[in-house]
Amino acid sequence: MKYFDFTSLRTMPRWIILLIDTGLMTWAFFIAYFFVQDFSVSGLLKPAFIPLLSIYAFFSLITLYLLRTYKGLVRYTNTADIARILITTLFTSLSFGFLLWIGWVPFVNLSFQENWKLLVLNWCISTLTLILLRLATKQLYYFFAAHHGDQKTKVAVYGTDHRAIMVAQALRGLPQPRIQVTAFVDHARARLRSTIEQCNVYHIKDLIKLKEKHHVSQLFLVKEQLDSRDKQVLIERCLRLGIKVMTVPPVQQWMSGQINPKQVQRLRIEDLLERKPIVINNQLVSRDLKGKRILVTGAAGSIGSEVVRQVMTFHPEQVILCDQAESALHDVQLELQAKYNAKLFIPYMADICNIQRMDTLFSTYQPQVIFHAAAYKHVPMMEVHPAEAVLTNVGGTRLLADLAIKHNVEKFVMISTDKAVNPTNVMGASKRIAEIYTQTCNMMTNSPTRFITTRFGNVLGSNGSVIPRFRKQIEEGGPITVTHPEITRYFMTIPEAVQLVLEAGTMGQGGEIFVFDMGKPVKIADLATKMVLLAGLKPGIDIDIVYTGLRQGEKLYEELLNDAEKALPTHHEKISIARVRPYGLETVVQQIDKLLDSAMGQRTGEIVCQMKAIVPEFKSNNSPYEKFDRDLKKRPLVIH
Repeated sequence: MKYFDFTSLRTMPRWIILLIDTGLMTWAFFIAYFFVQDFSVSGLLKPAFIPLLSIYAFFSLITLYLLRTYKGLVRYTNTADIARILITTLFTSLSFGFLLWIGWVPFVNLSFQENWKLLVLNWCISTLTLILLRLATKQLYYFFAAHHGDQKTKVAVYGTDHRAIMVAQALRGLPQPRIQVTAFVDHARARLRSTIEQCNVYHIKDLIKLKEKHHVSQLFLVKEQLDSRDKQVLIERCLRLGIKVMTVPPVQQWMSGQINPKQVQRLRIEDLLERKPIVINNQLVSRDLKGKRILVTGAAGSIGSEVVRQVMTFHPEQVILCDQAESALHDVQLELQAKYNAKLFIPYMADICNIQRMDTLFSTYQPQVIFHAAAYKHVPMMEVHPAEAVLTNVGGTRLLADLAIKHNVEKFVMISTDKAVNPTNVMGASKRIAEIYTQTCNMMTNSPTRFITTRFGNVLGSNGSVIPRFRKQIEEGGPITVTHPEITRYFMTIPEAVQLVLEAGTMGQGGEIFVFDMGKPVKIADLATKMVLLAGLKPGIDIDIVYTGLRQGEKLYEELLNDAEKALPTHHEKISIARVRPYGLETVVQQIDKLLDSAMGQRTGEIVCQMKAIVPEFKSNNSPYEKFDRDLKKRPLVIH
């Protein structure tokens, strides 16, 4: 049977709803007055009745307007709307009844009993009439929506609380795409066989039934529900069944109570990897950074730019943004200009290895706190260019540390990596040597500078990381390239990593290497599979996953501590301190001098051998430098 598409009608103007409500309340008063007059027609024919009805109509119009009952969308009437109607009709009846009783309407002569009876009847009839109108309109809307389901996308909403109901109502109001909310899904069996918004409530185990019988193709959930313990089970089931998981932001982020179509997004792999928000001691961090001059190196990078964003919220005197990437630094500058006074930040384009530029920076701006995030980080690239890794990651760090001591910087926070632990590549070894140097700098008795190191794994969304690469490969139709089926990595979001950097920097007394709790390692092959499924495709059918073999210097799994290190707890459950073996300052300085000399001369063999001598646990993996491990085993290298 073909029905008129009632749902295709545009939203009725609010002034028409206001007039309809006024007409219904006037009609309710008419019926109540007729009842009070014992259904006598003669009472309605009195000359005073028409003026009385007109005054009531005008009075109810003003009351309805002031209490805004006409504002809500009728087809989405909920308990809040009904409560507003009850209050409005009660206020109107009481107020007008009071006017009648005190004689402000002089041509009406009703007894106290008649006045009271009119008041109660009018309130009951007007309330019932307005509510029935809204419920009838709502039912009609859902009836026609159900019979035009072939034109709509059938979806389910996760949850049965007020958030889920608001999501369902907002989705029905989206102009494009046309969505039909068919069911609610919940993990609590107590709510099963219930009905919400004319939709049945199903258990998450019934997803297959919703898919096959009711043709549900999407499941919607609020982003703040993603930390639920049932999240993984729910999403895994959806991915297996080919049901797309869609997210909307928390209700408080909606504009005027309505979802913007742009806010409706597919679930991203980053959402699955995020953990519960990390809580840091903002008061302590603020006390440490407020009113200070702060230097951030690598300020245009993924980590450095987030350090800048978070540091700016703690009201520093000034932040110096040092980076050699012109375009990226310019982008960060534009972002800050839109939020802060230009005097609060200084973009400073320079290479951290340039001693003249760095000395000028320190002399001019006299930073009190340094967050050192500048570094080369890509393992395969640095394996091919070990001299560059050493000159920047070791030489640049040493230059900054020396200048920090020279200019009496209060605190130097170095951002390191889990690849510095038992390194199997040049990049990781270069970062470990940088750690060693900053630690030994803290041993200088005549220096006021506290040197602190923070160590963590991969961050989501950083430049060149695996997730953006996989996403690009999926968009291009595949294949997705994974180096090894068993390779695993730790992941952390950029904001939470930086939060922990600030907290660790605040609690550090000098010489510590702070290690962050990265959660459980993630198998990269599983990550690739889930990303294909989240894209609505099938691995091995729509998108192939190809294993290419480990890259130079790459290892199957990362570590946050080596075999000789032990972790000590701190007051923050996500931060611990690595106990590392001490190095003698004089020996370290001599070794790094020799290493930098080899790097300046581009003597690759010498560079790698010297790095292995400084960091004995550095064992190359899947790299041409493995031969040096064999040579050193036979004849250890001695650096004078």
